[in-house]
Amino acid sequence: MKYTPAEASKLLRTLTEEYDNLAARERSLDTFGAFANEDLETVRPDYDYAEYQRELSELERKIRTVKHAINVFNVTTVLPDTDMTIDEALVCLPQLSARKRKLAAMSMRVQKERLMTTRTTTAAVSEFKYANYDIVEAKSDYERTVAEITAIQTALDLVNNTETFEIDI
Repeated sequence: MKYTPAEASKLLRTLTEEYDNLAARERSLDTFGAFANEDLETVRPDYDYAEYQRELSELERKIRTVKHAINVFNVTTVLPDTDMTIDEALVCLPQLSARKRKLAAMSMRVQKERLMTTRTTTAAVSEFKYANYDIVEAKSDYERTVAEITAIQTALDLVNNTETFEIDI
């Protein structure tokens, strides 16, 4: 069946939740308590070990299949208007976000800032901290980085909702 990356991610989430719920149900049934004088067969919960193992294994296989299909799609699909695969973009976005935070701080500095420490308030001469770079250039780089992040995110959104790939589960 064909899925968009967004649909495949939702399918993966659903399968993972199904697996987690089944595993939790098994944990609640694989042992039970009884008083010493109780008949074990009358208090034993209904639990089929082999059936739970089969169902859990099948869900694991489906999860592997979906994850692999998503991974193959991500490493082979180039985003429109870029030279990056989805996989590269998913690595690049956190790098760009870190750069954006740094450049935001750098672009908000002033060229010359008076330091206010106990040493400078008692000194006869003021102490200053100077930006050792062009603040205008940092602001320009910040804006360029924001635009690059937006372009990559927009390309990812487009691909995630329009491109499809086959998953045989």
